[in-house]
Amino acid sequence: MAEQNVLIVVDMQNGVFESERYDRVGRAALINQLIDRAGRVIFIQHAEGEMTEGSALWDILPELHRPEGAISVTKTACDSFYRTTLESVLKELDTARFTICGCATDYCVDTTIKVAASKGYAVTVASDAHTTGNRTHVTAQQLIAHHNEVWEGLSVPGNPLTVKTTAQILADWL
Repeated sequence: MAEQNVLIVVDMQNGVFESERYDRVGRAALINQLIDRAGRVIFIQHAEGEMTEGSALWDILPELHRPEGAISVTKTACDSFYRTTLESVLKELDTARFTICGCATDYCVDTTIKVAASKGYAVTVASDAHTTGNRTHVTAQQLIAHHNEVWEGLSVPGNPLTVKTTAQILADWL
């Protein structure tokens, strides 16, 4: 059996987007392209404060596609593996590789990527399908470009990260 294309979508939630995020419409459109072609989709959803599990703020953005059989993993930390079911879900799916996208580039996406790589997962980052907000000393666009560069050069011997555009990923998924 050919390995399925697993997509992890991090924190693309109503409550997260109460703060302005760079290119919401464009990023959601690219994420939808990935969702539509992925073999399995895992939505990571942060629960904190008013973003309680099952609340409207915790829910996935309405513009995102929700395929039948999509899996939801709730987290309470930036690390999507920390005290969650993510690792057991990936084992159940029998996959050691996945593509990741979502929000926020410099917090939950970054932390999850680095932890996954250190755990031995082969991670492909959708370079144009993650977003964040402007910070005090740097713009969202600068953070996105910076993190893509850092991830491309991340030193995990024997397990380099792959950073590709959505179009490149979709071409690989043919």
